Amino acid sequence: MKELQTFTKQYQKEMGWEISEETYAESRDSLLNNYMLLTTEVAEVAEELRKAFNLTATNVKNGMDEEQAFELAKNEIKENIGKELSDCLAYMLKFYNFFGIDGEASFYAKMEEVKNRKNKDLAKPTK
Repeated sequence: MKELQTFTKQYQKEMGWEISEETYAESRDSLLNNYMLLTTEVAEVAEELRKAFNLTATNVKNGMDEEQAFELAKNEIKENIGKELSDCLAYMLKFYNFFGIDGEASFYAKMEEVKNRKNKDLAKPTK
């Protein structure tokens, strides 16, 4: 993750896509703009999932086994959903870098926090 953060910081600087640190007003506007861009990318992930579910339903309706239809649909969207998830990651890394957060340390700390929660949801049973 550290390599990704370093790469992203340099890449965004080269592209002129950094979050502004000039003034509070510019930082606020830049942060809000980047947040909106992130949520747009998250919506594009949802669009790819919708495509997969619709393709699965169509193939099942046409007589294909549901599991086979879903595998086919996953393969159909794999490249595009990967691109959209990469866009999301790029924006998240931009926020990590702006706030000076070690993304890897933050991630593992959060996962440990979730693991130790007293009110965590019960896992769904597997088949």
